[in-house]
Amino acid sequence: MSLFRSIRESPAPDVAVEIAANRVSAATLEWRGGRPVVAGYSIDPLPDGTLVPSLTALNTNNRATVAGTLARALERLGRPRRIGLVIPDAVAKVSLVRFEKVPPRAQDLDQLIRWQVRKSAPFPIEEAQVTYVPGLASADGHEFVVALSRRSVIEEYEALCADAGAHAGVVDISTFNVINAVLAGSESPSADWLLVNVAADSASIAILRDEHVIFFRNRAAEAEGTLIDLVHQSAMYYEDRLKGAGFTHIFLGGAGTGAVEQVRRELEARLGTSVSTIDPRAAAALTDRIAAAPALLDTLAPLVGLMLRDSRPSTVNS
Repeated sequence: MSLFRSIRESPAPDVAVEIAANRVSAATLEWRGGRPVVAGYSIDPLPDGTLVPSLTALNTNNRATVAGTLARALERLGRPRRIGLVIPDAVAKVSLVRFEKVPPRAQDLDQLIRWQVRKSAPFPIEEAQVTYVPGLASADGHEFVVALSRRSVIEEYEALCADAGAHAGVVDISTFNVINAVLAGSESPSADWLLVNVAADSASIAILRDEHVIFFRNRAAEAEGTLIDLVHQSAMYYEDRLKGAGFTHIFLGGAGTGAVEQVRRELEARLGTSVSTIDPRAAAALTDRIAAAPALLDTLAPLVGLMLRDSRPSTVNS
């Protein structure tokens, strides 16, 4: 899954960077004996308020600080000129739209999707970057997972990379690449499964049927109500409206927030089933010199997912 592939059509990179509200992280991938291995990484905190993810407004309050932090991270990884970039979920509005009939021409489908999402766009559709992937097909229609973002915001993140001396050949949001990391693992889940991905500024809930997203919601950290309540409500919606028969797996990603274990226990208590934390080592091994601390595994997950997005059959059509 890569909703922003159409911004810069290119293969998966060997170096991935995530610019988040609280940090800049980066990792590099090598292939050894036909297996992917995380060969190096870098994690640097950002001062509070330096970057505030937003769908509609300027995200960077101190461009020099973010670009400088990114440049130092890339320096540790050998100064790569081409990278993949992971950006916060809050930068995009994700929707699922369904059509009884899909136009045969790609241009007509693009116009139909843009018309459908313009009604909920918080800015003129002419200012939007709209991308989509095919979702679940059924007898009563075909679903598409659509991401809408302000083009100037995406360009803002690309410019940060350029300031640091790198070109962002691929741009995508965090949770979709955590999904990629899970699907690229040695035992990717089947049937229906749930992912809760917690970041410093927000949390996202995704429900998948095999490899297809059938539900997605992003919640700002300061929103009313608890994350656990929202997950429970989403699970009820899944059972009532999406013909859910139960989750085969529940995954939790903490994005290095430090609250993963507490959230995991609360989710298990509310949902009455076990919750697994994300472990990207199922998709890519770590070199012997990298210690697999839980916070590091959380941070590596979206980076590994972006770098391995082409290691399995692609569902992208944008």
